[in-house]
Amino acid sequence: MAEQEVTLMKGNEAIAHAAIRCGADGYFGYPITPQSEVIETLAELKPWETTGMVVLQAESEVASINMIYGGAAAGKRVLTSSSSPGIALMQEGITYMAGAELPGVFVNVQRGGPGLGTIQPSQGDYFQATRGGGNGDYNVIVLAPNSVQEMADFVDLAFELAFKYRNPAMILADGVIGQMMEKIVLPPYKPRRTEEQIRKECPWATIGRTKDRKPNIITSLELKPEVMEARNIHLQEKYKEIQEKEPRYELLDCDDAELLIVAFGSAARLTQKAIEMAREEGIKVGMLRPITLWPFPSKAVAETAKGKKGVLVVEINAGQMVQDVRLAINGAQPVEQFGRLGGIVPEPEEIVDALKKLV
Repeated sequence: MAEQEVTLMKGNEAIAHAAIRCGADGYFGYPITPQSEVIETLAELKPWETTGMVVLQAESEVASINMIYGGAAAGKRVLTSSSSPGIALMQEGITYMAGAELPGVFVNVQRGGPGLGTIQPSQGDYFQATRGGGNGDYNVIVLAPNSVQEMADFVDLAFELAFKYRNPAMILADGVIGQMMEKIVLPPYKPRRTEEQIRKECPWATIGRTKDRKPNIITSLELKPEVMEARNIHLQEKYKEIQEKEPRYELLDCDDAELLIVAFGSAARLTQKAIEMAREEGIKVGMLRPITLWPFPSKAVAETAKGKKGVLVVEINAGQMVQDVRLAINGAQPVEQFGRLGGIVPEPEEIVDALKKLV
């Protein structure tokens, strides 16, 4: 077995390297802090000279999302990245892709808001990602990395899920994960698919043909209400399948825990230290870290919370994921939320202090 190559890089840089290695056909994006290193790294690596991957800085986030729409419609593995206000501008295109059942990957390295806000880290886009920031009844698959390694790993996973379900997928990171440097192992290279392979794997794509040899037409528009209702029912059935099959989560120190913390992304990293500190003081606490924010691991949260004295939700916002936790637990245990705002990242000591209120 070949020895794995360990390297040191930022989370944003890991996204760029992983995109090339997992056989992405194209990246279309626009710089915005704190994720600009994604396109900067791609420009430095010049994958168009090695793998043939297209890298293009669009004139805006609106332009980039529509380029993603076009590439995805042709069955290509395409992605973009941005930060909170930029993702807000992309919402129209994302809902179009959901309505047309197109696979694409979006990386959101969150910053504080609302509005232009701050360039400092935040987790304030949870609702935007998990509730769908655009119009209509739709869902986006949402993966929440808490390390540079997962930033790299989740690129391929996001593409896998996006194509499996013909649905947009988002990697919801934040400025902490995007800017921090860690040792990681990059994924192995995958060859880009040929046009013949794309036609076989994506018979719905624009480069393919219908059974009667007519060109495939990709659209989210339907003027007949009964047809549109049938399409929406189909989407809801698909979402139900995703909710049943794809929830992902991680447990830490839950076997003997009397209290439970639920946290994702960088908040989960801070919580790990807080758990160490709390246990040194004799407070038995564990953590459930949702890896998929949609589908949310509601059953796992409810099961893990059983018998606990209380649940603390830690998130770097005013309280968003806490609503999903409360719905999952349904009043069986008291649930409290702790977070900081304005781009301030909480200290582990603050998490321990919030936890003590549940003791």
